[in-house]
Amino acid sequence: MDFKITDKIEQYRKRIADFVETEILPIEADRQNWDAHENITRAPLEALRAKAKAQGLWCLQLSLETGGKDLGHVGMAVCYEEMNRSIFGPVVFNSAAPDDGNMMVLEKAATPEQKLRWLSPIVAGDVRSAFAMTEPHPGGGSDPSMIQTIAKKQGDKYVISGRKWFITGAEDADHFILMAKTSDDPRRGLTAFLHDRNDHGWRIERRIPIMGPEEHGGHCELIYDRMELGSDRVLLGEGLGLKLTQMRLGPARLTHCMRWLGLAKRCAEIAADYAAKREGFGVRLADRESIQIKLGDLAMGIEIGRLLVMKAAWELDQGSFAKKEVSTAKIHVANLLHKAADVAIQINGARGYSKDTVLEWIYRYARQARLVDGADEVHQMVLNRHLTDQGRDFWSWDVAQ
Repeated sequence: MDFKITDKIEQYRKRIADFVETEILPIEADRQNWDAHENITRAPLEALRAKAKAQGLWCLQLSLETGGKDLGHVGMAVCYEEMNRSIFGPVVFNSAAPDDGNMMVLEKAATPEQKLRWLSPIVAGDVRSAFAMTEPHPGGGSDPSMIQTIAKKQGDKYVISGRKWFITGAEDADHFILMAKTSDDPRRGLTAFLHDRNDHGWRIERRIPIMGPEEHGGHCELIYDRMELGSDRVLLGEGLGLKLTQMRLGPARLTHCMRWLGLAKRCAEIAADYAAKREGFGVRLADRESIQIKLGDLAMGIEIGRLLVMKAAWELDQGSFAKKEVSTAKIHVANLLHKAADVAIQINGARGYSKDTVLEWIYRYARQARLVDGADEVHQMVLNRHLTDQGRDFWSWDVAQ
């Protein structure tokens, strides 16, 4: 791949960087703008979103036809990293999970009528969405084939019953993509459905408390009790749910990594700034070899993560599923984010452990990175499967034609 980015992408990166610096970071710095779940409150969020729209920085990841800027995955990697210099950045630009992944899969899989009904309001920022797949034991998690939620076809309707949990954003969502089992076929047994908050036959059982800060709408447990949906609510086609999860989850995993790199860089930034100012025993922390080693190692880890993400993004833009590349990036960057927060807290000492900086927020948030969209061990198994199947070709290069 060519590691040069286009001028178009660079101009968007610069504009995002300026917006984050001048508009978002001052809002983040004022704790009065934080809600009870340690996310940005509604009023400042809506004001920032209006400014982002006005400046043409809204939904950059989508096609021009849908209302985006058609940056491709490489452009997204550059811009998402810049957005998440602030913990509030992605949601301001409408590039935060789960809306981000839902919009991209609806753009690919929905009919024109479904796009108008289900996609357009999310793109406009009028509604939030959720992706309801994960279930408690013995249901499906990283393995969608284990899904227990059942959708039985009765006439021209589907009757759906089951339980989901850890569904991100569900409490604030109006639009849902729901995965349910429509047959026992191992390859074509799952179907994706679209449903609305106001549809009957489902409820939020609870918002599950977690150790870290939360996205808007939290992580919820949902109960489906004979919810009836018409055939017009099927997304992509009956039995094509597994294909839809592949379409959604691979790119969504990578966008997590793009954003996490921004947070890791923020940790390094806070640590380096403090080390440059703080003195102990007549020596600046930045002049101590031990601190230089920590920051140098962290810088190397971030750069490795950026290269892995960019390689995967490039593969996706070439039309590949990039399964191997996405799994590699997901493992590395998830662990990197936790390390970056830990190192930065250590350098900042008690200040890092306090709420005077966002480091403790990032530290708690980072622990989920090794779990969401597939635990480390799942992705390591994926890589081993590729290695077993491909042998030495696992490390082959694509040859220019």
